[in-house]
Amino acid sequence: MPIITIYQGASGRGQELAEVVAAALGYRCVGRTELVEASRRYGIPEAKLNEIMEKGPHWWERLLQDLRPYRVALQGALCEIAAAGEIVYHGHLGHELLAGIRHVLKVLLTAPLEARIAQVKSRENVSEGEARRYIEETDKARSRRLMSMFGADWRDTSRYDLVLNLGQMSVESAKRLVVEAAKLEEYQPTVASKRQFQDLSLSAKAHAVLITSAEFRGSILDVRAENGHVHVSGALQFWVAEERVVKAVRSVPGVTTVTTDLGDIPLETS
Repeated sequence: MPIITIYQGASGRGQELAEVVAAALGYRCVGRTELVEASRRYGIPEAKLNEIMEKGPHWWERLLQDLRPYRVALQGALCEIAAAGEIVYHGHLGHELLAGIRHVLKVLLTAPLEARIAQVKSRENVSEGEARRYIEETDKARSRRLMSMFGADWRDTSRYDLVLNLGQMSVESAKRLVVEAAKLEEYQPTVASKRQFQDLSLSAKAHAVLITSAEFRGSILDVRAENGHVHVSGALQFWVAEERVVKAVRSVPGVTTVTTDLGDIPLETS
């Protein structure tokens, strides 16, 4: 059975749908709380994660640099969670963190604006105008976050396998569609897709160990994994020994061999 990611998009009922889908399939339901908790092994504090995610687009250059460790660590954390058993993930990052894996069923939920306004009014006990502004600000924040972290627009429906309009159907009906889609041959794990996931998982975990370590701060590193072999390329600060990179990567469970193609970051001259 596939990994399922549900992005609530323009609807606020992602967790509700994820819970009933997980119950129907016997899956574990996973959300932001579990993802952030799993990422703590890489030294990722939730408060800092929230702070960085809320920065505006005028922080573009700094944002790209600051978010990279968070993106890599969250990807490693989600891979660990998914490797432990079948999951339904609800949130705003899962479909991009596991992009390119064939046996991931990516679901986008949407709803007409008026339905969303009514939902927010009821949930937050606010006026129609306040609900509309809340939705506008939320959509802008989500767009900034996804574009900054992945260079992707969450409203691009081609990035999903199933788009469901909860203005037209109940959560129960949506659940039935997701459960049936999860049984389709196209989304079942294959030998190739399992290997693809394992390579992504190992690459993400090895990269997270490096990019979140103070020892390698300022280094520019790229990590690829294939069948237990990890290759690290890029540039190190001149005082960092290449052997330290190899040692750090070897500490990651599942790594069998490590190769490198590393240079030094040039010193700035005035």
